Amino acid sequence: MMKRIGLVDIGSNTIRLVIFEYSEKTGLIELQNIKTPARLYQYLDADKVMAENGINVLCDTLESFQKVADKFNVEALYPVATAAVRQSKNITEIIDKVEERTGIKMRIISEKEEAYFGFYAVVNTLDYEDGVTVDIGGGSTEVTYYEDKELKSSHSFPFGVVTLQKLFFNGKAHNDSEAIEAARKFVKEQLQSLKWLGQRKVPIIAIGGSARNFARIHQSLSEYPIAGVHGYSMSKNDIEYVFKKLISSTMEQLDDLDGLSKDRQDIIVPSGIVFTTLYEEVNATEFIFSRKGLREGITMSILEEDYKHPFDKNEVFKESLRNLAYSYSINHEDAVQRQKLAELLYFELEKMGLIEGDKQQKKLMLQAAYLFYLGSYIDSDASSQHTYYIISNSSLNGIAHRERVKLALLASYKSKSLLKFFMDETGWFSDKEKGEIQVLGSILKFAHALNVSNTRVVTELYLEEEKDHLNLYINYTGDPIAEEYQAERQKKHLEKITKSKINIIFTENLH
Repeated sequence: MMKRIGLVDIGSNTIRLVIFEYSEKTGLIELQNIKTPARLYQYLDADKVMAENGINVLCDTLESFQKVADKFNVEALYPVATAAVRQSKNITEIIDKVEERTGIKMRIISEKEEAYFGFYAVVNTLDYEDGVTVDIGGGSTEVTYYEDKELKSSHSFPFGVVTLQKLFFNGKAHNDSEAIEAARKFVKEQLQSLKWLGQRKVPIIAIGGSARNFARIHQSLSEYPIAGVHGYSMSKNDIEYVFKKLISSTMEQLDDLDGLSKDRQDIIVPSGIVFTTLYEEVNATEFIFSRKGLREGITMSILEEDYKHPFDKNEVFKESLRNLAYSYSINHEDAVQRQKLAELLYFELEKMGLIEGDKQQKKLMLQAAYLFYLGSYIDSDASSQHTYYIISNSSLNGIAHRERVKLALLASYKSKSLLKFFMDETGWFSDKEKGEIQVLGSILKFAHALNVSNTRVVTELYLEEEKDHLNLYINYTGDPIAEEYQAERQKKHLEKITKSKINIIFTENLH
């Protein structure tokens, strides 16, 4: 069963339509994502009454988004409004006029719900057991603290990037030092009012457009070698480096800064003030960007009404792997056979003291075994290259970028020279790690050879030591003609690990 949902996020700064598709095999996929910088917050007067013009902008946008959703055959459109509408004194008038003109009934998300849905998306798409989440919108900022993926505390501040810009930078330059200092003092006082927030010493997970821009700017400045910002990690120095770059640039220079959206140039500094101040207050370990936030959190909660446990916060990466494998038509039984053979080989080599066992490395190797040569879906002759680029640049949930590249290196392993070529692209790994990846890749390459016919004929294998060589006994049921040929061709990969000649003996199971 497949479901298609249109989620309209009516924020203070932007209004965005995201069309999601969900099935149990593919997971949650984003089909379309369009936005308009409506800046609804600017239509609120001093008494927080939204002007007629603002309501018209909202109605016009919703009518346009309705047409897009219809073209995508969306089953249901879910418009949800946050701070700008929520804080309006004439909220009832806004809701009524929107329904009267468009036929759409908006759902107003409370402060508590906004904080919760952001947290919910984070724990279901990233693998951090404890953390502080922050979601800066135009008119509100939500923070939460969670432990063991359970929400402990949450709060919604009635200020966002647009509010801070209006309060402190109105009529001033984006990098006015007095405005920056006054805004920082204000933000610090607000954050310190939450007694549960200080000195948590956990990662900060940031949601929303301002955080995405920070991550993209840093990736651009550091010439980041792979794609994707979901799960991108920054240190305190990284955050401060981006902030200093923003305040030392003129508005014309910001115009040319890669990673910074045009419609955020005037509000990016206020968000930087919040990020840097929050980092200090929490005494954070790192700053991570989550591409999944309020919209995904609400969509997930809607899907839970129609599906039984569609998301498992404790198996985030496992689900992401399964969805990726399905997208590239990996046969589950063949993938499991590869995992079984790789695990048997690993055990035999470890048992004989030929490799040093490592639980985490073994786990990553088995995950790579499941995805091994998935790039053959595109072209079997260049399956290694396609596999590396697909996995290293896929936005996988629940895995850090460095580990994702390691997974790509293992799943694409073909030869020492090609491994070196891929590793040089990032320059992230030491010679020691390169050696470890080569060993695990060699095991995977040989395991792949033992099921090259995809008939799963090999049932068991074990190593025995002789005087001047090793015997590898392989038990089979059926016809292993292709496996016998490939095993002889690929045994050099194992011989490099064992530093010994290997004699392969295929034995038929007779019972």
